[in-house]
Amino acid sequence: MTLLLHIECSPRKQRSASLEVARHFIDRYQQNVPDTEVVTLDLWSLDLPEFDGPVMDAKYAGLNGTALTEEQEVAWRAVKSLAAYLHEADVLVFSIPLWNFAVPYKLKHFIDVVSQKDVLFDFSPEHGLQGLLHGKSAVTVYARGMDFSDRAAAAEHPMDFQKPYMEAWLKFIGITDVHALYVEKTILGPDVDLASRRTSNEQALQLADRLT
Repeated sequence: MTLLLHIECSPRKQRSASLEVARHFIDRYQQNVPDTEVVTLDLWSLDLPEFDGPVMDAKYAGLNGTALTEEQEVAWRAVKSLAAYLHEADVLVFSIPLWNFAVPYKLKHFIDVVSQKDVLFDFSPEHGLQGLLHGKSAVTVYARGMDFSDRAAAAEHPMDFQKPYMEAWLKFIGITDVHALYVEKTILGPDVDLASRRTSNEQALQLADRLT
C-alpha cells in the first residue's frame, strides 16, 4: 500500500487554485495506484503547538543531552506526533499559495515545529546535518497571483521566496525527489484564472501518470 500525505496550506478551500490542482494530481494517482491511502492535514484546522515554554525547553534539553521533565516529554511527543505524518508517508503533496512572495504562516509554523534534531534531521561533527526522510517523493503545487513563469534564466524570480524555500527545506530533511506544479496569474481576472487552472490541472494529471 502507498500512503500519500496531502498537506493543505490554503484556507480558501473550494476557491483555492493550489488545492484544485493538488486534488487533480491525487485523484489521478489513486486511479493509477488503487491501493493508495490518502491522509490529509489541513493546517488551518490543526491545533499546531506553539514553540515556546516546555517544548522549547525540551528541544534544548535534547541538544544538551539532559533528561526531559514530564512536562517536556508531553510537549515533545506532540512535536514527534506531527512529524510522524511525514515519516509514514511515501508521497507528500503540498498545496501552497503564495503569500507576500513566500509561504503562508501556517505552513511556516508547521515546518518550524517539526524540523527538529532527531525528528527530521540529525547532526554530528563528522557528517554535519543529515535529513532523516529518505525514499520519498514530494509534489509541490504553487499558486501565484503573479506571473513567475519565465524560468528560462538560470536564476529564479528575485521575488520568489515560495519555491526556493520549500525546495531547500525538503532537501534539508532528506527528500530530493521533488516535482513542482504551478498555477499562476490567478488574480488577472476570471478568464485568465480559469485558463491557468485548466493548464495546470492537465499538467497534474500528466505528472501523476509519470510517477505511477
